[in-house]
Amino acid sequence: MPTLTVLGGSAAGAGTGRGCSGYLIVTDEATFVLDLGPGTLTELRRHTDFRTLDAVVVSHLHVDHVLDLIALRFALAYNPVRPPGLIPLRLPPGGEAFLDRVAEAFAEPGKAAAFFPDVFDIVEYDPTAALTIGDARLTFAPTVHYVPCWAIRIADPGGGRDLVYTADTGPAADLAAFVAGCGVMVAESTALEPSEEPFGSRGHLTAEEAARLANSAGAETLVLTHLWEELGVERYGGQAKEHFRGDIKLAEPGLTLAW
Repeated sequence: MPTLTVLGGSAAGAGTGRGCSGYLIVTDEATFVLDLGPGTLTELRRHTDFRTLDAVVVSHLHVDHVLDLIALRFALAYNPVRPPGLIPLRLPPGGEAFLDRVAEAFAEPGKAAAFFPDVFDIVEYDPTAALTIGDARLTFAPTVHYVPCWAIRIADPGGGRDLVYTADTGPAADLAAFVAGCGVMVAESTALEPSEEPFGSRGHLTAEEAARLANSAGAETLVLTHLWEELGVERYGGQAKEHFRGDIKLAEPGLTLAW
C-alpha cells in the first residue's frame, strides 16, 4: 500500500519546527517527493536516503516549494552514491530557465551550467500528459495561482483510490473533475477568511474552501497544508470539520498515512 509522509506544511514562511511544502510518496516500486520547500530536506533525511530518490516533482516555481532543491544539490554533490547517479528532477514548464538563473546566483564563477545537471537529471514535464515514476502514474491540472502551477494526481498502483495534491490554488480553479473520486486530498488552505482579491484571481484557498472541495470529491481523508502558524494551526481543522465528512489531518512534519 502506498504511503504519504508530510515533510512540511507551512505557508510561504516556515513555521516553528515546520518546513514549507514537501511530501514524500513511497510505493512498491518508487520513492519520490512532491515539492521541496525550505526546511523539508531535514525531514526527508528522517525517512529515506535522499541520494536514492526516484524523482523530485515540482508543482510550481515559488520559493516555498523549491528552496531546498539548492540544499539537496549540495548534499548530493558532496555525498554521492556509488556508482554515481543523477536524481530525476521533473519541473513545470519554464523550470529549466528558472534553475539557470538560480545557478548563476549560487555557482562558482564559470560553473553555473553544470551546477544542477551535475546531480539532477532535469526534464520539464508536459502538464497535458501523464508522468510515470516506477509504478506511479502522475497527472496534472492547472490551478489559479500567481505563477503557473499544477495540481498533481497520483493513481494508486494497487488499483485503490488516488491521492490528489492541490499544490497552491485559488477557489476559481476548475478542479472538480480532476479531484473526483480521490481517496486522499492534500489541500492547501492558507487562509481562514477570503482575502480582498477578486474571486477569479485569488491564489489561495481557505480551510472551508479546501474542505468543500474534498467533500465534493468524495475523499475519505483531507490533509490541510500550507498553513500559517500565526493564525493558529488548530483553527484550520476546526473550520474544515464543519464542511468535510471524512477524516481531517493537519500537515505536521512526519505525519504518515497509507492511501
